[in-house]
Amino acid sequence: MSTTTIAAAPRIPTARSGLLRRIQVLEPATLVWLALIGVLVFLVAWPIAELVASSLRHPRTGDWTLSNYAAAYGRARYVDALLNSLALGALSALICAVLAVPMAWACSRTDMPGRGFAWFTVLAAFIIPPYLGAVGWILLAGPNSGWINQGWSFVTGTPDSTLFNVYTFTGLALVIALHSYPFIFIFAKSALDLVNSEMEDAANILGAGTWATTWKVTLPLVWPTILAGIILVFLETIALFGTPAIIGIPARINVVTTQLWQFFEAPVRAEVAAAYAMPLLLITLMLIGIQRLLLSRKSYVSQTGKGGERRPIKLGAFWRWALFGWCALVCLLSVVAPMIALVQASFAKAWGRGFSFDNLTLKNYTFLLFEHDAAWGAVVNTFAYSATSATIAMILALAIAYVVKRNLMPFGMALAFLCMAPFVIPGIVMAIGFYAAYAGPPLTLYGTAALMVFAFTTRFLPIAYANGAAGMQMIHPEMEEAVRILGGGRLTAIRRVVAPLLKKALLGGWLLVFILATRELSAAIFLVGPETRTISVLLYDLSEEGNLESLSALGGILLVITLLFVGAGMRLLGHDFMLRRH
Repeated sequence: MSTTTIAAAPRIPTARSGLLRRIQVLEPATLVWLALIGVLVFLVAWPIAELVASSLRHPRTGDWTLSNYAAAYGRARYVDALLNSLALGALSALICAVLAVPMAWACSRTDMPGRGFAWFTVLAAFIIPPYLGAVGWILLAGPNSGWINQGWSFVTGTPDSTLFNVYTFTGLALVIALHSYPFIFIFAKSALDLVNSEMEDAANILGAGTWATTWKVTLPLVWPTILAGIILVFLETIALFGTPAIIGIPARINVVTTQLWQFFEAPVRAEVAAAYAMPLLLITLMLIGIQRLLLSRKSYVSQTGKGGERRPIKLGAFWRWALFGWCALVCLLSVVAPMIALVQASFAKAWGRGFSFDNLTLKNYTFLLFEHDAAWGAVVNTFAYSATSATIAMILALAIAYVVKRNLMPFGMALAFLCMAPFVIPGIVMAIGFYAAYAGPPLTLYGTAALMVFAFTTRFLPIAYANGAAGMQMIHPEMEEAVRILGGGRLTAIRRVVAPLLKKALLGGWLLVFILATRELSAAIFLVGPETRTISVLLYDLSEEGNLESLSALGGILLVITLLFVGAGMRLLGHDFMLRRH
């Protein structure tokens, strides 16, 4: 009997099978990935793209043109403002390095007494909004009426004598540095904590003393992190609005941020502002590129496979207390003196009259709490926007960190790049990008709470992502796989394993973003509307009115509420949760 084999007919693809394949591709994980991309494009990519396009678009015809750049840099005053910003950033970064590096070395490597006190100084300087510190120094070192200059006139017997005038370029740079040095301190101390004492011992054996070893061995090893801190302070300074506006405008020191603010006065010239903001973005990218180029040519390795110990360097009585005195001086200048001046002004009928019982009053606080129409609204707006922004940022950052760290999707690093992109974009540039993208039709979000929340979320998304990514890195995937082996899905593993383990890290990140958002001014000042003013914007308005007494009282209210959140964070997460480097 013969057997006949009949070949199967080839399968003809149908429209139904093609649809099935497309449905299979769009599985839930893919949909999540696409949704995250859409959110990041909305928050990051589109505002920056619209900023660039707006700088090249004619305001009336919409044609492509370079006339905005000609208008932005066609006057010497505008060019001088850019040069002033660069000089101010360089001087402030230099002062910060002088203040912070000795403190970091003393806290990390030596037996200096009061290291906890130095940590408190750094934390306090970090918490105080820069513009409040600027007001404190106006009260201290304003010409003629400042406490320091009044005391100097009394000692010298010379009326109207000035020892230090805050309304100068050096005064402006010093005030900025007194609230920016924590960045360099944190970077430098984190690196110094990793340096092995054996390397310093080797230098000592070869005849180098303590100071020579520190200068030739220890500091060169941590130079990359010091340089990173210096660059960060430089970039923060050139993008800072509050302090240059409060001190610089009365002193007739024009910088990029205050000039941008003038472009937003009626009539608004948003396209010219976009063109004028582009150098800030280019300078940021250039500096980061230079940093990587310089550091790529050398090796900075202080850790090996061998174990090692870290022993504090014994300085001797004189130098131990000399370093403590330096830390105390920094504390006095950055925290104690300006805060005392602010407290006195908040309870004063007229701050220029100095302290006396006849000059004390509670009227500044009662005015804000019961009479000022916008004060309560600003308080509610500030904490509502900050809490919402922190929540959105942490949820978004955790989702992206999970996708990236678990390699759930191809090109996951693109998500991480978009998350971190706002770190290299000055806040004021990002705010102008949001204005260009979403202020007008079709969304017309200018002056709305939604635009403020979107801007705050984007501004601090890199902090949230760094926190979430560091936490995800510490959780081994095997813990989630065990849940899935026992029959649980990925969502169950996230709910039962990942979330509980990351609870403290996520809370710490949320608090940090929340506190930074409550003091944000550079972005808020360009996007705020009549009904969406925040405390920082109201503080700036009071400074323009010259009402320093009410301004000090409102600043005191902001600080008290902020300290309550910081205290809660310290109780739950440890005393250094805001300064811990992840």
